[in-house]
Amino acid sequence: MKAFAPYRDTLLILLGSLIQAVAMVLFMIPGKLAAGGVSGIAQIINRYTGWPIGVMIILFNLPLFYLGWRFLGGRRFLIRTFLAVMVYAALIDLLALYLPANLTGDSVLNALFGGVLMGTGMGLVFRAKGTTGGTDILARLLGKWRGIPLSESFLLTDTAVVLASGVAFSWTLALYAVVALYTSGLAAELASEGSGVVRAATIITEAPEAVADRIMRDLARGVTMWPGTGMYSGKERRVLYCAISRSEVNPLKEIIYEVDPCAFVVIGQAYEALGEGFKPLSG
Repeated sequence: MKAFAPYRDTLLILLGSLIQAVAMVLFMIPGKLAAGGVSGIAQIINRYTGWPIGVMIILFNLPLFYLGWRFLGGRRFLIRTFLAVMVYAALIDLLALYLPANLTGDSVLNALFGGVLMGTGMGLVFRAKGTTGGTDILARLLGKWRGIPLSESFLLTDTAVVLASGVAFSWTLALYAVVALYTSGLAAELASEGSGVVRAATIITEAPEAVADRIMRDLARGVTMWPGTGMYSGKERRVLYCAISRSEVNPLKEIIYEVDPCAFVVIGQAYEALGEGFKPLSG
């Protein structure tokens, strides 16, 4: 599978760039919704000069390539990001000649559909270990250095662009642009990382072996047992830990209740689970 990874990544970059370009041409540009980052800056300048948006995106991205090359993966990162930016920018100007100039005049639809498509395209490019340039690079840096989710990173890096769009277009459209940006961030997380949210259960019970056996047998999930001490009672206890999917939460509760109705259970949300039974560690 590793031999096909470069081809898979290239296809993801091309597909992601195409989806973003379609979102721009059908929803963001005609709806006067600043896409954020370099794309949004290009939209604002186009509003006053008529210069091609795709051409401006390429020019504005040139100084940002260095940051990506320096901090986000070197030569391989630069090549993938350059490919994504060139295809995305070229398709914007090309598709504008063929796609409808104003698919819908509804700002809500423009914000939602534009945001979902933009985010999906970004996420596919991210999954291929590249970016679409611009403030996407800054968002990735914030995620790498500070652990900030993509949805929040896009809001942080694109605030100035949205404010400028309020002056260029209208403050109402600027608010819709915020909706589109947040929606695109959520879609980007889902497309790049998948729906990897799982549940992590911590179980304190008087019958740890019986509970663990039922979980492994009925849910086919691994269980880890830790030694513990109840600080109030001073008694030695066994603590069970397991990762499950969202759909397995209620079956897990039923298993625990049947074996030990007096058990103490904490079920929390885990960001991601990697390994046997879940997503592989690589790829």
